[in-house]
Amino acid sequence: MNASSSRQLRILVGVSGGIAAYKAVTLVRRLVDAGAQVRVVMTESATRFVAPLTFQAVSGHPVRTTLLDAEAESGMDHIALARWAERIVIAPASADLMARLAAGMADDLLATLCLASEAPVQLAPAMNRQMWAHPATQANRELLVGRGVALLGPDAGAQACGETGAGRMMEPEAIAAAVLADAPSGDLAGQRVVVTAGGTREPIDPVRFISNRSSGRMGFALAAEAARRGADVTLVAGPSVLSTPRGVTRVDVQTAAEMQAAVEDIAAMDLFIGAAAVADYRVAEPAGNKLKKQGETLTLELVRNPDILQGVAARAERPFVIGFAAETERLAEHAEAKRRAKGMDLICANRVGENLGFDNPDNALLLLWEGGKRDLPTAEKTRLAGEVLDTYQQIRQDKHASR
Repeated sequence: MNASSSRQLRILVGVSGGIAAYKAVTLVRRLVDAGAQVRVVMTESATRFVAPLTFQAVSGHPVRTTLLDAEAESGMDHIALARWAERIVIAPASADLMARLAAGMADDLLATLCLASEAPVQLAPAMNRQMWAHPATQANRELLVGRGVALLGPDAGAQACGETGAGRMMEPEAIAAAVLADAPSGDLAGQRVVVTAGGTREPIDPVRFISNRSSGRMGFALAAEAARRGADVTLVAGPSVLSTPRGVTRVDVQTAAEMQAAVEDIAAMDLFIGAAAVADYRVAEPAGNKLKKQGETLTLELVRNPDILQGVAARAERPFVIGFAAETERLAEHAEAKRRAKGMDLICANRVGENLGFDNPDNALLLLWEGGKRDLPTAEKTRLAGEVLDTYQQIRQDKHASR
C-alpha cells in the first residue's frame, strides 16, 4: 500500500498494557509513512511501558489516555474522536482488554471508543501462551469475531516471559500491511449490490416457527465488504442480532415470502449475493392461535417456498449472481449441480459441521464458476468476504478481456 492509496485514511491506534506496547511505536510510524492520519489512545497500564510523548512524536498529535480530560473535551471529545475514526486497530490487545470489549464495558477511553464508533475494529492480541489458550480468552475471541471484530494474529514464538507458543503480537510491519490492505479500494464504486443474509422464520402458530442455525455472519460480512469497496449496498436480513454494517441500507424480514418481496422491490442491481439460508418449506396454513398439545404426534403440511436466487437469475436484465451451498457430502459435485440448476455465475460451497459454517465465526469455502474453481482455507468470515468479492471482480475482468 503506497502513500497515495491510503492518503487521508483516519486510523485510531489503541495501545493496551503489555511489553509488546513498544512495537506499537513502529506500527504508528509505518501508518504515518503510508500517508494515513493517526491518533493514538493508550490505556493507563500501557503508559507504564511506553511514554505517551513517544507516540505523540511519531504521530504528530497529542495522545489521549483518560476518558475525562478537561482540555481534550474542549476540542475533540471522546464521541467526536469515535466519529473521526474510519478504523480502529488495537496493538497490543491484552487479554484484559479483549475481555472488557467482549463484555461491552466502557470503563476507560479506549473501550468507550470501541463502543461509540461505527468504524471496523482490528485487534492484534499479545499475551502469554497460556492466557491466549485459556477457554475464557478463546470464548472472548469467538464472541468478538462474531460481532465483526477482525483479529490480526497472534503469532507463535519466543515470548518475553521466557515461554514459547502462540501469543506473540504480529510484527508491526505485518499489522500495518493488514490495516492498509483493508483500506477502501473503491473497486466496486457505482455498483448496486444486494445481499440476503441470515435464516428465515416460517410460522407454525403465533409462538412457534421453522428455522435453521444461520447467524447471518457471512452475509453481513459480504455486505460490509462491498460497502467498504464503494458499492451501494442493500442488505435484506432475516432475524439477526448482528449490527448493520456501516454504509449499508438494511431491510429486515421474517419469512421467505417477505424476503422475496423485498428483493423483488429492488428493480436494478449489478450484483446479487444470496447468502441467506432460506427455509425450503413453510407451513401451508399456520394456526391463528397457539397449538395445544394433543396426542403423541403432530402432523404439519409443508409447501415449497419460492426460490429467491433462481428468480433473480431468471430476470431479463439479470445481475451477476452469487449463491451459497452448505453440504454434508460430495461438496464439489453437489455445489456445481446447484450452480447450474439455478443459473448462478459463482457458487460458494462449504461443508457444514467441524466448527465451520452455520453459527461459527470461521468458514472454509470452495468457489466454483464456469471454467474455474478456487479453494479458500479456513479463515474468519470477514476475511473470506474479501476473497469472494476479489474472485467476483476477477471473473468480470476475465469476461471483459475475452470479448
